[in-house]
Amino acid sequence: MPWRAAIALVAGCFPSLVYAQKIDDVPRTVVMTAFGPEWTALVKSVDSPVEHAINGQVFMTGTIAGKPVVLMKSGVSMVNAAMNTQLVLDRFTVRRIVFSGIAGGVDPALSIGDVVVPDDWGQYLEASFARKAGQRWQPPEAVLPGAPANWQFIFPRGTTVTNAASPPARRFRIAMDPALLALARKVAPGVTMERCVAPDKSAPAAAPQCLPRTPRVMIGGTGVSAGIFADNAAFRRYLQKAWGARVLDMESAAVAQVAYTNMAPAIVFRSLSDLAGGDGDRNMETTFENLASINSAHVVLAFVAALPD
Repeated sequence: MPWRAAIALVAGCFPSLVYAQKIDDVPRTVVMTAFGPEWTALVKSVDSPVEHAINGQVFMTGTIAGKPVVLMKSGVSMVNAAMNTQLVLDRFTVRRIVFSGIAGGVDPALSIGDVVVPDDWGQYLEASFARKAGQRWQPPEAVLPGAPANWQFIFPRGTTVTNAASPPARRFRIAMDPALLALARKVAPGVTMERCVAPDKSAPAAAPQCLPRTPRVMIGGTGVSAGIFADNAAFRRYLQKAWGARVLDMESAAVAQVAYTNMAPAIVFRSLSDLAGGDGDRNMETTFENLASINSAHVVLAFVAALPD
């Protein structure tokens, strides 16, 4: 049987086997974004780009600063992020995962435009919803030692994770790769950050919108994720107090969990587009998402350039 006919027969009977074939064997750094503005801030920096369509998503191979990469979108939401992180690990030869994106600020010491690189990530809605018992909340299971405090009826319960080197264990946070964090600390001081947003092209007479100070890069602390666009001042204060959170988003903890299970080194860079309920009279995400995407991209591009060959 000719080889093309054999492949067609296999594809018809066992499509998943064909779909799981790797695109190439080049060890690459995954540069992951969640959605359009984050992708746009990076895509022009990919040299010799080649697009690969998988499951309706575009995965772009090429190089950044001479380093082989695959640029992709995770999609917004925890499920999309987990699914597409596993997909890129299955289809490419991945050396490490580097996420570049925007987020909501939780730590009141941070401002819009700042880039945060957390030490670890937790899922704040991996939780039990408790019933009311008199004046108290009664969760349906015992609260584990070390669990972050509850917010009203929401009791964090952690996520059971494992990989080839570690037995199953329930964790509240998943650490980022120590070597990648150390490199980020070296690179961060040399990155120039943007303070102003260009005016809308539909209003050419408008002046640029500028932040009161130049954003900073902050390494360390905890980030948290859930499938929630959080814009609530009281819940923001809770996350900062109970979790020690500095930043929140809708993807990073899912990426961290999949990377942990696959033993793939990972690090996340997130620039603040809003303050998750601390902005004042309205959420500023739509105003500053482009500026935040660009600032995160500036740091990530410098980071990728500094990676070992």
